[in-house]
Parts: sequence; C-alpha cells; structure tokens
Amino acid sequence: MDTATHFAMGFGLAGLAYLDPVVAATPGLAEAVMLGTVIGSQAPDLDGLIRIRGTAAYVRNHRGVSHSVPAIFLWTGALFALIQAMMPQAAWLHLLFWIFLAVCLHVFVDLFNSYGTKGLYPFRDKWVALNAIFIFDPFIFAAHLVGFLLWAAGQQPGRVFLFIYVIIAVYYYWRIQAQKRTTELVRQRIGKSGTYTIIPTISWNHWTFVAKTEHHWHVGEVHSGDVIILDTFAIKPENAVVAAAKRSRKVQSFLSFTHHAHVETTERPFGYEVKWIDLRYRSRYHGKSHYMFVAVVYLDYDLQIRDEFVGWIHRGEEQLTKKMNPNRQLG
Repeated sequence: MDTATHFAMGFGLAGLAYLDPVVAATPGLAEAVMLGTVIGSQAPDLDGLIRIRGTAAYVRNHRGVSHSVPAIFLWTGALFALIQAMMPQAAWLHLLFWIFLAVCLHVFVDLFNSYGTKGLYPFRDKWVALNAIFIFDPFIFAAHLVGFLLWAAGQQPGRVFLFIYVIIAVYYYWRIQAQKRTTELVRQRIGKSGTYTIIPTISWNHWTFVAKTEHHWHVGEVHSGDVIILDTFAIKPENAVVAAAKRSRKVQSFLSFTHHAHVETTERPFGYEVKWIDLRYRSRYHGKSHYMFVAVVYLDYDLQIRDEFVGWIHRGEEQLTKKMNPNRQLG
C-alpha cells in the first residue's frame, strides 16, 4: 500500500488497541501503543533508504527481505526496545503485541497489490503479488477517515475500528473473488493455456492484464467485463546479444524483480540496444503508449556493454534517449 494508507492503518490499530482493557486503563500505555503502531506500520518501508545506492539496488531490495518473516520479528524487537527506552511500560507485553500486529499488517496488506513483497521468505524466495488491491485504494483510506471522525466525535475507538476492519476484511474477500472472475474472463477471451496475471487499478470495474501463452505475451484491459487486447508480443528464443546484455547487474536486478519481462533487440549504428520491458506497467504519453518500467543495455559489435539503465520512464522514449550514452564504455 501507499505511505498514507500505512499511516492510516497505524492510527487505526491504535484505536483498535482500546479493546485491550490494559491499554485502555493504563496511563501512558495507549500513547506508547500509538507510537508503536504508527511507526511499526511504516517500519518495513525504511528499506527505501537503499535508493541512495542506486535504482538497481532499490529494485532488487525494496519490499524484499525487509518484508520477510525474520524481518517482522527484527522490526518489532527494534521498535519495542526504542519505545521502552523512551517510555518504559510495566505492561510491556501489550505494547509488544500491538507493535508486532502493526508490522505484520504492513507486510500482509502489501502482498495484495501488483508490486508484491518477499513476505514468505525464507520459506519461499520469490516475490508474492496477489493483485487484488490497487496500491492506493480509496475505499480503504476513506473507511479509516470515517473511523477517525467517529473517534474525534467521542465514539469508543476500539469498537469503531473493529467494525471498520471487519468491513475491510469483507472488502478484501470481494476483491479477491472479483480478480478470480476477471482472470477467467481473460482466459476465455484469449482461449489458450498459459499464465494469466490480472492487475487492479484505482477503479473497481477496470483491470489490466498480462497473459503469457506458449508463443506470445498478451497485454490488455478489462472494462466492466469487456476484455480488450492492446498489445501482443512474440516470445523469441534468447540469442547471443541478449545473453551478453544479461551480464549487466542492473538487468539482473530488474529480472530478479519481475516475471513479466519482454525483451527486444534493435541494431544501432554503435552496435545493439537490448531492452526489457515490464509488461505490467503500460501507460500513454502524448497519445503514444509505452512501458514505464524498463532495463536497457547498449552493446557494441563486440558485445561489450557501453551503457545500461534500469528504472521508470514516465515521458516516453525521448526520456530514455536522454539517459543513455552509446559512447560510454563501462568497465
């Protein structure tokens, strides 16, 4: 989920904590729990600081081991120790429980969007993306805002947020079922066996999809049950040029993150351009469609890497051209 929703969930858990009679009755404990749930709801995303090491490191690591099973306990322990040092609590087990719940909830809800996490590591060393909830869901955020207004109006926050979280749990179930129904619609439309990935958008009635069959990638949209195929790419066997480009560490980071990458090779005056596109992220800029998340390598005719790039392109191919230099020779 986005940062704002994680913050809202942190405050929502602080309200829910009033169902705990010890929290509700112990002076200072509710404040410590609120601090713990709000920070705990953000803690796993502190891995975003790795961006200072470059985009490739960020792509490989963001929402990786920081969202894993061991990390849940590490974040909880570190945050608990910090708050206990600042605001010592005799009923420390209650503080520990609510911090743990906040960290767990962060990791859990992140499993349901298209970016996904390594939330099952070390039991499963793969990204898990359940593709049921958009990264910012207006319904979930609005439900929290209603809860905060009721809390401010004097309603008992524990009961308010218990009711809200029951509604949100039902909402998650409904979205999962809607995603399954949409998957079947797309499968019937394409009519071939393969891997079908259905991706939510901010609209309940609009989904995007990436389907991989034996010989093709299909990219499209679903509007209110109407399936539209927008792009089709032939899957080609890997050649020597592509194999040489895969030596790039930036490409390796890109491919470790996505299972929806299509590769294209273009001969240029300096040699070759090899570009991988993540088919999940299709957009339009100035009337032209393009794929925003890419990895690109320039090779000379001796298959030596001249330049490389991984990241987001929001303004089309012109933006990518400005970032690449065919005259650079990497060591």
